[in-house]
Amino acid sequence: MSGHNKWSKIKRQKAGTDAAKSKIFSKFAKLITTASKEAKGDITSPSLRAAIEKAQEFNMPRENIERAVKKGTGSEAESMEAITYESYGPGGCALVIDALTTNRNKAAQEIKFILSKHGFALAAPGSATWAFTKESAGADWQPTMTVPLSEADSEILGKLIEELEDNDEVQDVYTNAE
Repeated sequence: MSGHNKWSKIKRQKAGTDAAKSKIFSKFAKLITTASKEAKGDITSPSLRAAIEKAQEFNMPRENIERAVKKGTGSEAESMEAITYESYGPGGCALVIDALTTNRNKAAQEIKFILSKHGFALAAPGSATWAFTKESAGADWQPTMTVPLSEADSEILGKLIEELEDNDEVQDVYTNAE
C-alpha cells in the first residue's frame, strides 16, 4: 500500500500547483525583464508599472519581481524580443499569438509545430491582425468582428490555445471566435 498515505497525496498536489505557479511566474519575469530594459529600470514608466501590477495580481513574490527588473537593467541582460505570430484556426477564426523570446527561430519552430499538430499553419504577417485592433503598445488585441464556431470547432480551438499557452515563449493568444 505504499504511496497511499496522506503525505503522498499532499506532495503530489503541491508539486502540481508549484509547477503551474512556476510557469506563470517565468512568463511574467520575461515580461518584466523586457519592460525594464525598455524603460531603463524606471519603475514609474507605464509599461513596466503595468507588467509589475499584472504579476502582482497572480501573487508573484516581490523578490522575483525585483530580480526581473534588475535583470533587465544589468549589462548581462539578454535581448528579449516581442514577436507577433498570426494564424487561422478551426472554423476560420483568426489567431494572434504574442511571444517573448531570446531566440526568434526557436519560438517560430515551436509555434509552427503546435499549429501543425492540430492541422493549422502560420499565416503571413497582417493576414489575421486585420480582424483585431490594438489601442497602444502594451494593450491587448481586441477583435473587431467575431466568428461563430460549432461545438466541435470550439473544442479543437480550446485544445490548441491551451497547448500554445503552455509554451514558455507564448505570452498571450487572442482569437475572434465567439
